[in-house]
Formats: sequence, structure tokens, C-alpha cells
Amino acid sequence: MEPSILNTYQQTAAFAQQEADKYKKMANNYGLYRLLAFGLFILSICAAIAVDEVGIIGFSLAVLVICFSWLIKKQNHFETLGAYYQDIKKVNENEITSIESRGNMYNNGAMVNNEKHYYASDLDIFGNGSLFQLVNRCATFPGLVKLAGWLNAPAKKDVIILRQQAISEIANKNDWKLDIQAHLLFSLKQQREQIKNLLEYLKIPVELKDEKWLSLYSKIAPWLVFVAIITAIFYVPARYFVPMLMLFNYRLVSSRSEIVDKTDLIAGKIGKTLAHFVLAFKSIEGEDWQSAYLKEVSAKIKTGDKDNVSHKIQQLSLLINKLNYRLNLLVKFVLNVFCLWDIRQVIAIENWKKNNHQSFETAFDVVAEFEAIISLASLKINNHDWCIPQIADGEGYTIIAKHLAHPLISGDKRVDNDFELDNAFKIDIITGSNMAGKSTFLRTIGINTVLALCGAPVCASEMKVSVITIITYMRIKDSLNESTSTFKAELDRLQLLLKAVESDDKVFFLIDEMLRGTNSVDKYRGSKAVIEQLIKKKAVGMVATHDLQIAELEAAHPDYVRNFYFDIKVKDGEMLFDYKIKHGECKTFNASLLLKQIGIDVEE
Repeated sequence: MEPSILNTYQQTAAFAQQEADKYKKMANNYGLYRLLAFGLFILSICAAIAVDEVGIIGFSLAVLVICFSWLIKKQNHFETLGAYYQDIKKVNENEITSIESRGNMYNNGAMVNNEKHYYASDLDIFGNGSLFQLVNRCATFPGLVKLAGWLNAPAKKDVIILRQQAISEIANKNDWKLDIQAHLLFSLKQQREQIKNLLEYLKIPVELKDEKWLSLYSKIAPWLVFVAIITAIFYVPARYFVPMLMLFNYRLVSSRSEIVDKTDLIAGKIGKTLAHFVLAFKSIEGEDWQSAYLKEVSAKIKTGDKDNVSHKIQQLSLLINKLNYRLNLLVKFVLNVFCLWDIRQVIAIENWKKNNHQSFETAFDVVAEFEAIISLASLKINNHDWCIPQIADGEGYTIIAKHLAHPLISGDKRVDNDFELDNAFKIDIITGSNMAGKSTFLRTIGINTVLALCGAPVCASEMKVSVITIITYMRIKDSLNESTSTFKAELDRLQLLLKAVESDDKVFFLIDEMLRGTNSVDKYRGSKAVIEQLIKKKAVGMVATHDLQIAELEAAHPDYVRNFYFDIKVKDGEMLFDYKIKHGECKTFNASLLLKQIGIDVEE
């Protein structure tokens, strides 16, 4: 990670705060102007009463509606800009937090974790302090599910390469990335099913009785009121007709209040939601994408004319927002007596739904797809020393890496290692002392391979990897709910592994201390038998163990088994760890020293 990216985020966050403060002040000013306009309206009513001129009231109402509409529009515009810059600040500050402490305001994915998944729990893919917490930039639930799916299973080679190209393109458009994140940030506070509910609403019609007649009358009503007011100014007896006409209009709207309220209950809550999605759609449609992947995905909503999804969704958003004018009781009264506002908007919304029969599921899936790509691109943007891995071909298994390290360990603490498995079939036995780094190395191999095979950058200077299916055997736990002992849980996991080796394509296993739930003799015999069976099945993977006898399998199978180890150095009674992997068997162990440190002496 280069310090310059931190500086960029800090400067952008500071600028965004200044802009947010500016627009908040401007919005407050227009709030005061609205209050002033209402005050002038009250004065005009007093003047009309004083001179006994009803026409003044009608004229003032018309002026008030026009002024109020304009002032509300301006105030909403500045409030929207202020909220946008607040969100820009938040997404930039979130990137700073992610770089400095691995924190993230986005969901950590605990809700989609599956304890029985091949590797998710053992490799810390989901949950607090997980890979998902580091990576995720998906505000919508469909985006979160899509990203989780990518991390849960390897993609095909051609898909991986297409995603890599897309990630590289977005990594060069960091301002665009932060912009669309800001537009979608509102979704973090929304219900999980917000998009599903929205799509269901678009399919449900609202029937309005006498719709044709009401549609026609609602168009003529404003002109009737206007003509009545003008007539009343010049013909005194007509003054009594104006309030009667207005009362008729209001009663007409009130008689349909149940339908209007039903529409408002469902649609009224999604107006702002749609407005945010419009901006997200426009962001995607407005870019000239070069990578094949992003071109293909964006083409689903990008037609180049007014049939773009953003234009259609914006039409609905504006109609719903107009219906929301009724939330202000005074404005509601004025609009309804002049032009049957509520009825007009309900009819307009239903007409939009009738004229837009196409499915919008695809459009929102495009947003989810972009969110997932954006999430992976954040790794490349924030970690310039990470690499895009090469995807290897060949019948054998390939994992070749230089300076490979664990992405969830901070840069100042993690230790990197080199590793090479080049188009081969091998089982690597890794021995070593307690806390020397065996388990961490297995997880380092696993978690970087997961990243590589979903298209993401990896925490290494170079990496080449086959498309493989990882299965882990690490944190085996008993289960009281399922009446499962630790040993039974281990047997179940081994059965899963052996079955996968036979049925799945290119399984790569990571085993950390096999059969811990039994005695040492059975542990050794069982572990040896399992590894020999895996060799017969031409399985490939790594086994970390404290049992030195397992390392003797290299002599029995020199073409298939390789020994590696992590060791320690003891200096003046102090243990020194270098966390570097080495070829061969471990000769130095530290259990006795660790026990002595807690006051237990072990006989030599």
C-alpha cells in the first residue's frame, strides 16, 4: 500500500465535508424562504378579507403553489447534494479505516456463512475479522450475496480472466468507484428485501374506479378553477362558485383516499430509494467501459437512448416524489382543490407500470454485479504491492508464489514466504513447533487461492495457480446440538474430503493436525492411513502436523510426498520465530519451553 492513496482519501474526505456543510447551509436558507412565502400568503388572505376580495385569495393560492413547488425543488436539490457529499466522506473514511485497521462499515457476511462449507469457516471467509469484512463494498443485499457466491466457489478460467480485466479497469477509475459507492450507500440502512419488495410492487396493479373519467377531469380541473377565479374577479356572483368548485374537487379526491393511501403506503417509501438507484444506473451507463466483462454487463441496461433503465426508473421516481407532496397538509389541500393532485399521480404511476412491462430484475442484478467487482477492485486500489495472479493450465496442480502473505494480517506484522508446486501431484507434510506458523501458512495458501480463483488480486508479489477446489480440515468442533463428538466431527470431515476427491474436479486439501480427538497411537496410525489413501487417489494438498513419524512418509513415497517445516531458535531461554518455511523435517520443538513459561516443569 502506497501512502499516496491514504493522502488521497484524507483530502477527498475533507473536501467532501466542506461541500456538505455548504449545501446544508443553502438548504436551510431555502427552508427560511418557504416560511417567508407562507407568511406572505397569510398577509394576502388578511388583505383579501379587509377589502372583501375573494379573487385575491385564489390568486395568492396559485402563486403560493408555484413558489412553494420551486422552493421545495431547490431545497431538495441542495439537501440531496449535501447528503451525497456526506456519503462521499463516509466511503473515503471507510477506505482509510480499511487500510489502517481492517475495519469496514459494510456487512461482514456472517449471515451467509455456512459452517459445513468446504473452507469458509476454516479460512475466515465470513464474519468478524474475515476476508469478506476486508473486501466487501456491497451496500445492497443482492450485491452481498453475489460477492459471497464468488468467494464460496472457484470460477472458470475464462471468467476469472474477464473479472481480472474488469477489476484492473475499475482500479483506474477510483473516483468513479467512490462516486457509485456514495450513491448506493443508503442501502446499508434499508431492509434486506428492499429490492425484492420494489420489484414485486412494480408487478402489482392498483385499480382505480372510474379511472378514465377521473383521468380526463383531472386534466381539465386546473383550467376550470383558473377560469372560475378570473371570472370571479370581474363578475361578483361567480365568487360563490369558486369555493364550491374547490370543495367538489377536494371531496372527489377524498372519496378515493383509500386507493391513494394504499399507493402511498407502498410507493411513497421507495421514491428516494429509486432516486438513488437512478444515480447508480446513470453512473454505469455513463462510463465508456473497455473491458469485455464490464461492456457485457453494462449493455444490459445501456441502450444509448431514452430507453435506458435510468431514464425509466427516474420517471417513476419523479412520479412517486410528486405524490409525496401530499405529506405537507397545506400543499396537499392546495394541490387537490386545484388539480386533484393525488388522483393524477396515482393514475400516472399506474400508467407507468402498465407501459413498462419488462423485467427490472436484470437491471438490479447489474448493480449487484458491479458492486461485487468494485469490492474486489478495492483490494487492488488499496494494496499496490499485491499482484493479479496468473491462472495456470495443465493436468497437474500449480501453486507458485513469491512473497506470499496472509491478507488479514497487517503489513507491518505479516511474514511472507515463497512456495512452488508446478503442474504436479504432491502431498506436502509440514512439521514444526507450536506457534511457529504452520496453521497460518496453510490458511495463507488457502485464502489467497480463494481470492485468485474469484478474480481478485492476491497478497503476493507473484502468483500462478490452477483452478482448484479447496477443502479444509482445520477447526474441527464438536456439536452438542447434533450430539457429535470431536472425533465424530473429524471422521465426518474426512469422509467429506475423500468423497470430494473422487467426485469433484481438482481438489486441493489443507489439513491441520488430523485426528486430534483420539489417542496418540490411533492418531498416528489413522493419519498415516488417510494420507496413504489420498496418495492412492492421486489427491493433492498439505498436511500440518506435530507428529514427526508422518514425515517418514517421504521415504516411502519420494515421488509424491515432500517435507517442509517451520522451526524456532532458542536464545537465552527465549524462543525466536522467523515464520519462514523450509525444506525438510523439523528438529526443534518448544512444548516443554511453553509449559515452563506457565510454571510447569517437564522431565527431560
